[in-house]
Amino acid sequence: MILLNIIRRYWCISIIFYLLFFSTSAWSKDPSELQTVQLFFENDLFGDTDKYYTNAVQITWLSNDLKRYRDDERLPEWSLPIIHSIIKAFPFSSVPGSVHNVGILLGQQIYTPSDIQTMTLIEAERPYAGFLYGGLALHSKTDTILDTLEIVLGVVGPAAKAEFAQNTVHDLRDIPTAKGWDNQLQNEPAIRFSWQRKWRLHSMELLDILDYDLISHAGLALGNVKTSGNAGGEIRFGYNIPKDFGSDVIRAGAGISAPVSADLKQGNTSWGMHLFASSQVEGVIHDIFLDGNTWEHSHSVDKKRLVADLSLGLAFNFDMFKLTYRHLFSTKQFDNQKQGHIIGSLTLTLSF
Repeated sequence: MILLNIIRRYWCISIIFYLLFFSTSAWSKDPSELQTVQLFFENDLFGDTDKYYTNAVQITWLSNDLKRYRDDERLPEWSLPIIHSIIKAFPFSSVPGSVHNVGILLGQQIYTPSDIQTMTLIEAERPYAGFLYGGLALHSKTDTILDTLEIVLGVVGPAAKAEFAQNTVHDLRDIPTAKGWDNQLQNEPAIRFSWQRKWRLHSMELLDILDYDLISHAGLALGNVKTSGNAGGEIRFGYNIPKDFGSDVIRAGAGISAPVSADLKQGNTSWGMHLFASSQVEGVIHDIFLDGNTWEHSHSVDKKRLVADLSLGLAFNFDMFKLTYRHLFSTKQFDNQKQGHIIGSLTLTLSF
């Protein structure tokens, strides 16, 4: 019932917002001329729990397709030499003939132990932690390859306001608040640099009405927030699958859902619906939310070096609007964790 109420609320708001403000202009534009906003909401209430990776929100604003990154007027002049240096250091992130998008993102993540009513430190459990961040994402894409370079700066600790965010929502829902936030990680400046590549490996039309495609990805993250490497893939099956690089959860280097084909006219997109299944395996060297603070003593647990996740979901797209829901199961992330964890991820993508 909770899930249905949330989806219904997001669906109604999204449709009204789209029809009132963006439908007229979007229908008349080429997809390459459109900017895109992505809203992510992830919470373990979809799995009927309130623990571990318990809540996250993120908003990303993507530019229209660009020949050069400097064509995005949001980028200050002083940042251009830095961006040029990054691109030069990673030549694989700029495939010849590709077009580019610049993304600006803002988000918050919240982590808690499984018992949020105990006020004292629970040694064997995941630490309380919050992560508040902003970042810049540089995307380079062709019809079959998407590269994403992402730089995120933020703060871990009380300054991330995770206690305020979680307990305010609990008060509004009239449920018990979390009592152990005095034991959270200490304030620490946070930086994360990440790269991800996606490949559209195969696509096919079935029976003239159904589509299928297969997308794989690989990436890495570096920084005091997280240092890891990952690989995975996604398979999609349905009617009129959008020409993008699939869906994503909130993770380092997450790709974009903006359209990729410059010759894809709005009149041909109409509407579509598809099912998808995705998986990822990640090797973790460092995770501040499990290893604790980098320079100060703090609560920590022994993490799992190899973790995996599997998710199933449904996506609906209409013109330049896309709504995606996935149910994601992740394996144990630390030694004393009793079982894997389930979250739900809801994403609204709107191009205008």
